[in-house]
Amino acid sequence: MLLEGKNAIVTGGSQGIGATASLILAQEGANVCLTYRSHKESAEQVRDQIVAMGRKALCVQCDIASFSQAEAVVRAAVEAFGRVDILVNNAGMNWDGVCWKMTEEQWDRVIEVNLKGYFNFTRHVAPLLKEQKYGKIVNVTSINGMRGKFGQTNYSASKAGIIGYTKAVAKELGAFGVNVNAVAPGLIETAMLKKSEARDKIIELAMGEIVLKRVGQPEDLAHVIAFLASDHARHITGEVIKVDGGQYI
Repeated sequence: MLLEGKNAIVTGGSQGIGATASLILAQEGANVCLTYRSHKESAEQVRDQIVAMGRKALCVQCDIASFSQAEAVVRAAVEAFGRVDILVNNAGMNWDGVCWKMTEEQWDRVIEVNLKGYFNFTRHVAPLLKEQKYGKIVNVTSINGMRGKFGQTNYSASKAGIIGYTKAVAKELGAFGVNVNAVAPGLIETAMLKKSEARDKIIELAMGEIVLKRVGQPEDLAHVIAFLASDHARHITGEVIKVDGGQYI
């Protein structure tokens, strides 16, 4: 197992990519603290599945945009596991609109969650990783942070910011044995997409770009996250790995 004896925090671990990543990290041997904002039942189900694997797990409610709530999650993970080795910054949101109609609230909330939320958790985990001279941080960005997307100026800006943030933090923590990388998914078929009234149209448009001609699944991304969180990726840092079936090409 890639992560035997390691301890991870996964933000937004109650559903979608975060839930799958939490389960795959646990399958690879990690104990997992996952956060959720509103999907308590789903978070508890993920936690219970991890415990059934023989790992330690806890789920903690958190608005990742809150500096103090992020600190409380990190503290809870340390109390439960003894230390933290892995941080997966995954939780995020979108609130779409063209730039000439977007409200200040739409802009501020997406930036606050998607960008500041990553800072909040990194800020509280980084001193621990620095002191123990070991750690892995994996940030989930998006190919739309690399190319932009119509109707998502706030989302695209936040995801682009994560890329720059990843590279800067990699430079700051590298001397302390900490690897910091990002994964950039294209279209991933999460439960949210499956429930969308526009699902078929979204997939049709994406399939015109995806060279592998298949829609990505959460496990496609989660396995890459697990690799980057492992010592198999010990000489990789500051990188952004696209997991998009060639959608960006």
